[in-house]
Amino acid sequence: MRAIELRSDPSGHAAPVTHVAFRADGKRLATCSYDGTVLVWDTSEPIRPVPLTQLRHRRLVNAAAWNPTQPSLLATASADKTVAVWRVPDHGRHRLVTVLARHTDDINAVAWMPDGRRLICVSEDGRATLWDTTTGALLAGIATHGAHCMMVSVSRDGLVATVGEDGMVAVGEPGPLSHPPRHARTATRHYASSVEGCAWSHSGALLAVTRDDGAVDLLTPRLERVRTVAVSTTAARAVAWADDDRSFVVGAYDGSLHVFDLTGERVRRVHDARLWPRSVATAHGLVAAGSFWNGPHLLDLATGAELSAPDRPGHGVNALAVRGDDLLIGCDSGLVLAMDTDGAEARAVAPPVRAREFCDGPVLSLAAGDGAVYAGTYAGHVVRRGPHSAERSVSPGLGAPVPSLCLTGGRLVAGTYNGELIALDPVTLAVTERGEPHGGSVKSLSALGDGFLSAATDRTVAAGSLHDRVPLWQHGNLVNAVTQLGGRVAASASRDHTVKVGLLAPGERGGVRVTEVRTLLGPDESVKCVGLLGDPRAPVVLAGSYDFGLYAWEVDWGDDWGDGAATLSQGRLVAEFRQGLSCMARLDERRMAVAGWDGRLSVVGRDHRGTVRELRSWDIGELAEEAARTVRESERVAG
Repeated sequence: MRAIELRSDPSGHAAPVTHVAFRADGKRLATCSYDGTVLVWDTSEPIRPVPLTQLRHRRLVNAAAWNPTQPSLLATASADKTVAVWRVPDHGRHRLVTVLARHTDDINAVAWMPDGRRLICVSEDGRATLWDTTTGALLAGIATHGAHCMMVSVSRDGLVATVGEDGMVAVGEPGPLSHPPRHARTATRHYASSVEGCAWSHSGALLAVTRDDGAVDLLTPRLERVRTVAVSTTAARAVAWADDDRSFVVGAYDGSLHVFDLTGERVRRVHDARLWPRSVATAHGLVAAGSFWNGPHLLDLATGAELSAPDRPGHGVNALAVRGDDLLIGCDSGLVLAMDTDGAEARAVAPPVRAREFCDGPVLSLAAGDGAVYAGTYAGHVVRRGPHSAERSVSPGLGAPVPSLCLTGGRLVAGTYNGELIALDPVTLAVTERGEPHGGSVKSLSALGDGFLSAATDRTVAAGSLHDRVPLWQHGNLVNAVTQLGGRVAASASRDHTVKVGLLAPGERGGVRVTEVRTLLGPDESVKCVGLLGDPRAPVVLAGSYDFGLYAWEVDWGDDWGDGAATLSQGRLVAEFRQGLSCMARLDERRMAVAGWDGRLSVVGRDHRGTVRELRSWDIGELAEEAARTVRESERVAG
């Protein structure tokens, strides 16, 4: 497994901040990032936080937790399937104490037991496991979820709460260190929506859980509901309690922090497009939150006043689309760049280069047509920019982040985190129709005739209209992307490390069916994006993976279209990036644009000898700076 190699940033992280964790005294803050690092900040003066120590994993870091009995011990959890325990003293060098490495999947969160020796780890495989950090031994499994286990919190009395995408909340008590660990679940509660955050109050009397339907429930240790608090029209993602347990802070995907008292009354809301509130932390009157920029946000809990904030945007690419001769590039910063397909110039679609100028927060998805550009956002809106820069409109809230968009049949279709397929008027952005939902987040859409293909975390690739959809095939894990070529071939990329490619044929009632499916191998980790080039009879399949590799397969269906052997096929490594690959878009039948979270944009295609290879590459940060200079010069000339 290669380690992430991103350009260092002396003032913070080189990618978005995924998690924040205060030490109990509030004088140190650990921040985790997509860049594979943990930074420990001196927050003694919260208006001037100073990064002191950098800790490294090989993949993105999802969480950190300070030890309750030894304040210098810090546990960090990573997508490299390890948990590391570090000693981080106030003075002197940090050192690695132990690594818990027998995990089978990405670790999403960690929490210490009150004894300061045992650690709970929860992961993408749905398991919650108990470890002895002094020996590195796996002691027991203490809970199992039917989908990704997302968060864990331990009360002062040793009750362990876990939550997951299966909508289950489980509370168990592993027992004291002197007794053999047991798989003891004292209570469970089930929700129709995913539950991704939880936190015990300091007294242990209440458990707050955050729901994807935008609400927070306050529960007793027996999981009896005390109160439901409506937070947002989008998912509530993270929660933390004030020191005195009289209030709690909720991070929601509307880009806001919401503070409530125990009666459920909203005390205040703090909105900032730079916020990524998938993680919040509190200590000694301070609030910390994650960010799409290069560092944490620090606020005063009593007033909501900003004490310090990150100083540099990140331009990680989440989406690509093509509009005429322009390649559109949607970034974490909210910037959308337009670059001609020959790479002669780059410019900002919505000047100036600021996140809130194109859309309120990161660009999750893009679509383009009839001179307009559409962006899906974390806040659950679609933003439209018309052919003229002054034309800007925003859809109503769709209830969840919008990771996928496509134009088809004269309307714009949006796929959401909660599995909905929603049709909007492409001019007014009014919601016109809601279709048959998936059983999980709709990660990708691709126009197919007057209908579309869809790929979702329910492992399914489907085709058809809003209300008449046919499953084409399933993967062994969530499906990240889907695409099609000429209406005859479709391909999908999955977290199960495979790509599937299938032949399409006319089906019943004007629909489609699949006549043959092949499974393509090569990547060692989740496959994030997929594209098709060339002739549908013998297409080139390109796919980008979290293992940093861009792979190619040349598929030959045979003379009779579908007469080929349905065998496993091994891909060829075309290029290696310094981080996972994020998205791709077909420029023409011979060329594909490919982007990685390392800030690299490449064009891949056949060279003069017919070999598929990387033809040219750019640095997104440099393109963004070039666009910013152009904007500033235009503003200067305009007066």
